[in-house]
Amino acid sequence: MADATNLNRPLCCEQFGSGAARGCFAAADGSLQWEAWGWRWWDFSGAFTVKPQRLAGGAGGALGTASPPLSSLIAVFLPQGFPDSVSPDYLPYQLWDSVQAFASSLSGSLATHAVLLGIGVGNAKASVSAATATWLVKDSTGMLGRIIFAWWKGSKLDCNAKQWRLFADILNDVAMFLEIMAPIYPIFFTITICTSNLAKCIVSVAGGATRAALTMHQARRNNMADVSAKDSSQETLVNLAGLLVSLLMLPLVSDCPGFSLGCFFFLTALHIYANYRAVRALVIETLNEGRLRLVLKHFLQRGEVLGPTSANQMEPLWTGFWPSQSLSLGVPLHRLTSSVFDLQQLVEGHQEPYLLHWDLSQNQVQVVLSQMAGPETILRAATHGLVLEALQGDGPLPRGLEELRNQVRAGPEKDNWVIVRDTHQVLDKLFPKFLKGLQDAGWKTEKHQLEVDEWRATWLLSPEKKVL
Repeated sequence: MADATNLNRPLCCEQFGSGAARGCFAAADGSLQWEAWGWRWWDFSGAFTVKPQRLAGGAGGALGTASPPLSSLIAVFLPQGFPDSVSPDYLPYQLWDSVQAFASSLSGSLATHAVLLGIGVGNAKASVSAATATWLVKDSTGMLGRIIFAWWKGSKLDCNAKQWRLFADILNDVAMFLEIMAPIYPIFFTITICTSNLAKCIVSVAGGATRAALTMHQARRNNMADVSAKDSSQETLVNLAGLLVSLLMLPLVSDCPGFSLGCFFFLTALHIYANYRAVRALVIETLNEGRLRLVLKHFLQRGEVLGPTSANQMEPLWTGFWPSQSLSLGVPLHRLTSSVFDLQQLVEGHQEPYLLHWDLSQNQVQVVLSQMAGPETILRAATHGLVLEALQGDGPLPRGLEELRNQVRAGPEKDNWVIVRDTHQVLDKLFPKFLKGLQDAGWKTEKHQLEVDEWRATWLLSPEKKVL
């Protein structure tokens, strides 16, 4: 009985990453028998036995193990340590991203076919020098556009990575549509493909930059390079599949422009839908202005802090491409002051390392940041600005803010700076509770994705100022 009991007890066990552990048992003939691997995506079972092997000279050899099915493919296309080494939203995002990449690959084949047709490939009367000149003009236009867009919006793409990612893919569809339409109007062919290439270069900057930002979000074990490399492998595989399908599709549509255009519109619709589902699947735990606005509004109305999952599901994806006109962080001090009196009025009541100016008529908040302002200071300044914005809106507010709202609606009995000073006193009690609620809900408050300019200033502060 003792021997039978020992046979049913595992001698050891092993586990790969976060997968299920499997035990090893001693068989009656002295060999080791391992339990079957259990994979969550593939129904695979079947134990296998590893027989002891002896090397020449009688020494015992190392035990061999058999790999689970498709484990090699997992190692090739997914980051090491998956799923623990990436964010929880990695898999749904990558699945939808693969669908959109496949649709984009097929649409790109149709667009390339149209461009080559327009340049004159297959036309005996076409001039090689004219085609070369057209191609060079197209490329140079795109290069200039890439430089200008990177200078204009490069530092802003992190703040709204999801929105810019969606914008880039939609703009890519517009560019391919222009390429397909270019041969229909030969007179405007050059300007059309130049415009298309300009759009594609903007797509390259916006898409590449936002992909880098999303890679930072998804990499959870200091493995950005691995996540990025495996994303490239996945995209290459999808593009290869798209290439093979394109070889079958192009002969069918080349002689039928109407059918080609119908296929393009179908693929474009699939591409946009897959992109929307991909960015909607993302759950980013850092706050930008849109997510902060949603979370703060819910907190002021209900006293609860939304978690990252709920806030990301509510975040608008079709807006946010351009900076908010109601809240400006990191503005230069000289923009707000022109005299000693202006500076004294601006500083009065501010004990935090930021100065806030509120233009009530335009509902615009401008914030000057101190050299000592850290992430939590900037988060409080943004919260302060959004609270002032809420004073002109509707919906329930905490009692202290409700009183200030009534004062604002009553008329200009009080100057704006008096209201700003009073909201400081309310935030002294409200913001620590809000900050703790953010941290308890899973938000990363030690960093943010708020759009902040580089201007910093110093001024005489009261001794009891706070530094967050």
